[in-house]
Amino acid sequence: MIEPGVLLFGLFLALLAVGVPILTSVGVTALLFLWGFGLGLPVTASNVYANIAKFPLLAIPFFILAGFVMDRVGLSRGLVHLLNLIIGPVRGGLGLVAVGGCVFFGAISGTGPADTAAIGTVMIPAMVRRGYATGFAAALVAAAATTDVLIPPSVAFVVYAVITETSVARLFAAGVIPGLLMGLALVVPVVWISRRRGWGGEPWGTPREILAAAWAAKWGLVAPVVILGGIYGGVFTPTEAAVVAVMYGLFVGFVVFRNLRFGDLYAILLDAAVATSVVMMVVGFAGLFSWTGSTLGVMDRTARGLLTLSDSPYVVLLLLNVMLVVAGMLLDAISIYYVFVPIFLPLMKQFGWDPIWFGVMMTVNLAIGTITPPVAVNLYVAARIAGVSIEEVSRWALPFFLALLAALLLVVYVPALSLWLPNALRIR
Repeated sequence: MIEPGVLLFGLFLALLAVGVPILTSVGVTALLFLWGFGLGLPVTASNVYANIAKFPLLAIPFFILAGFVMDRVGLSRGLVHLLNLIIGPVRGGLGLVAVGGCVFFGAISGTGPADTAAIGTVMIPAMVRRGYATGFAAALVAAAATTDVLIPPSVAFVVYAVITETSVARLFAAGVIPGLLMGLALVVPVVWISRRRGWGGEPWGTPREILAAAWAAKWGLVAPVVILGGIYGGVFTPTEAAVVAVMYGLFVGFVVFRNLRFGDLYAILLDAAVATSVVMMVVGFAGLFSWTGSTLGVMDRTARGLLTLSDSPYVVLLLLNVMLVVAGMLLDAISIYYVFVPIFLPLMKQFGWDPIWFGVMMTVNLAIGTITPPVAVNLYVAARIAGVSIEEVSRWALPFFLALLAALLLVVYVPALSLWLPNALRIR
């Protein structure tokens, strides 16, 4: 008789291979196994509901909505202008501005595609006008937006925290230094390629211009302080912070900038509702898939199988990261969490790995997955903005992919990069 785990993952991968959407693949596989192994189809409704009816997950729709609101208000434009004046005409100057803009906006938004869209609509045309290759500009913004997945607030960390029952606030703090490290890693290929191509930036701003730009961008600069300062200061929970982020964006749009009208809210809410529904449907059915596999004992047997490959934690870590990089090419982050975390939990206990550090490591892998085809959401968003093919953007993304892999290795083998800040802030 064929092992249930082979059947479960085999059917799932077979559906993906023939082009079935991820949500359908994970849902159909779970339902077929519920029926085929007599686990009872009636558990579907209660199981899916239980997966999404969790208070921390309320942060997801609100962070997504906050990203759409702040993009529409235009907070990213002021940040980009300020960085442009500071960085000036150095080699790769506009590329460095794009990286810095994505890191800053990552502290406001909670998803990579939102970051790609907010910064890409400003920076990709600006870079093309200065002579940068269109594919390079699109690939760079897509790669820089991977930092959004690590820089808090992060929707990915909320999902991981719910699955592993760990602290969202501690995960947020743990993601700061790795997120900044990923941004710094991208500086190397940006400067190297720009030197070879002769690409630069805009003239330096005068002190008066920089001060004026900083004052104009103050609402964008203050947003991370309000959101993250409130969390770490114990003023509100991460879920409540998501609501605060929405209200902050609406306040700036309606009262300060006055570029937001009540008529705009329908389109913003519609876009946020569509994005949220996709995420929550994946959460519901990926959770059902995970429960089915766990009930059949698939996850435990898979974990024991991994332990037989080596008793060295370093070798096992290398194997896990190779597995996650490949999975990131095929699956979205949420599906990967629900499919793989139940397998990895016994490994964490076996080797005494900190679940916070492990979550950061997993999330860096999944962030890299947003620029690795065929499932490369950041690349698709950037390609659409730039008006070029996904193949062209993917070709330019290779050096950025390698730079992010180097950052991943540091995160994997130097856990202090993830754990120092939450420990220093004494976040529980």
